[in-house]
Amino acid sequence: MQSILVQLPGPRSKRLCGQYLIAVLLLCLFQLSQSQTSNTVTEIRSIQIDSLGNGTSAEAIRQRLIDRLTKNGNLRVVERPAKADIALRGTSNIWPTGVISPNPRSHGSRMTNYQGYLSVEAANQSGQVVWSYLVTPSRFHTASITDDLADQIAGRLLHAIRAGMPTSTSAGASDTVPSVHLHAAGATLPAPLYLKWFESSGMSVSYDAVGSEAGIRQLTAGKVDFAASDMPLGEEDSAARPGWVRFPTVVGGVVPIYNLSSLHGDLKLTPQILVGIYSGTIRKWSDPRILEVNRGAHLPDADIAVVHRSDGSGTTFVWTSYLSLISPQWKNSVGSGTGVNWPTGTGATGSEGVAAMVQKTPNAIGYVALIYAFQHQLNYAAVRNPAGQFVRANLASITAAAAGAGTRADPISILNAAGKSAYPISTLTWLLVPTQDMQPEKRRAIAQLLSWMLTSGQKQCASLGYAPLPRELATRERQRISALPWTDGKEPARDPR
Repeated sequence: MQSILVQLPGPRSKRLCGQYLIAVLLLCLFQLSQSQTSNTVTEIRSIQIDSLGNGTSAEAIRQRLIDRLTKNGNLRVVERPAKADIALRGTSNIWPTGVISPNPRSHGSRMTNYQGYLSVEAANQSGQVVWSYLVTPSRFHTASITDDLADQIAGRLLHAIRAGMPTSTSAGASDTVPSVHLHAAGATLPAPLYLKWFESSGMSVSYDAVGSEAGIRQLTAGKVDFAASDMPLGEEDSAARPGWVRFPTVVGGVVPIYNLSSLHGDLKLTPQILVGIYSGTIRKWSDPRILEVNRGAHLPDADIAVVHRSDGSGTTFVWTSYLSLISPQWKNSVGSGTGVNWPTGTGATGSEGVAAMVQKTPNAIGYVALIYAFQHQLNYAAVRNPAGQFVRANLASITAAAAGAGTRADPISILNAAGKSAYPISTLTWLLVPTQDMQPEKRRAIAQLLSWMLTSGQKQCASLGYAPLPRELATRERQRISALPWTDGKEPARDPR
């Protein structure tokens, strides 16, 4: 049996050992603090509430929000931004949709029905956005619409603070990037967000919202540096264009908008009804199939004016892919794509064109990204999902639809996602980036821009009605950026989410 000799340290050795351990501990604490400085989570104790729009309704929302936060007791509302940990700013819009009577037999008590939204951003002392959100009226709110919107934002904000809201973030994407101009074109679905992102990034980026198909054509012709598309490149496209890679950027919802002056409540539509309307087999709003799921609603005995995109559109790709997914007949007869041979309806150019045509056409229906419904003060229908629930598109329901995307190796479609609260016509949208035949300065700029969009940019998307990517997916895409052949395996400058 072998003996082992252990020599115990003497007094001097003990002192040296103790000093060494203290030094190591201090070094570890220093490194830990350094690793957290770029995404510091501090306790938020004070807030300043800036303007939330114009008009009396905006001020009513602001005062209600101040009251709710003050009563909570954990957050102090201050008047001066310099004394606040964060400042909340935003926009709101409320518009009447008609007059309803709680008692159909009585014409004496009538009340105005309203629709609207409240969009907010929270910024730190440097003016950088650290949190954002957008709410629409609750389905069964009993308070006034202004109180309902304010109460929802108060609850969301307090929840975010309790969860640990990061109070610092990268100011922009251009800190370590040469000053070059980037030009992009493509999808209209994310265009409002992309325009905001490109301005906030601190880089020089121009964007033409010409539709996914036109954007891909311009990228193929070398007229733009990168393109945006709601239609992901399939295997056959990747083979034809081996020098392109795609990156998901955000999650959006495509909604059926409508113009029905006689309908003062919410409209509900099943997937089969949408197929019937766009195939031309359901032609009137008084069709029994529509009345069956909208019992008690005042729907007109009028022809449905169907509106669709006339240009090559990623939004159309999402819409027709959804109809193909739930209807084999539609899939075989019409199919999916950026443009199809529509059985019925009138075409309009761009999402703006569809929204404008529905807005001016009585009894019309169309499809656009959620933000365009808000911008044009248009109502949009709840759609029945696979769980049998009629769900309206909002941040919560779009986020629920994307919940599983982070666990899949290469998520393509989140249409008709499972989940009781998932909105069924939700979609990822992509940037298409060439990896060949580009100036080194532009390559580095695109890599830094993508990294910023997948981190700090994600904090800004909710205020426009887009849902951020699932965290796992955003992290994985940042790793893919560092694997691009022209980044030499180096990740762009850190900008932790």
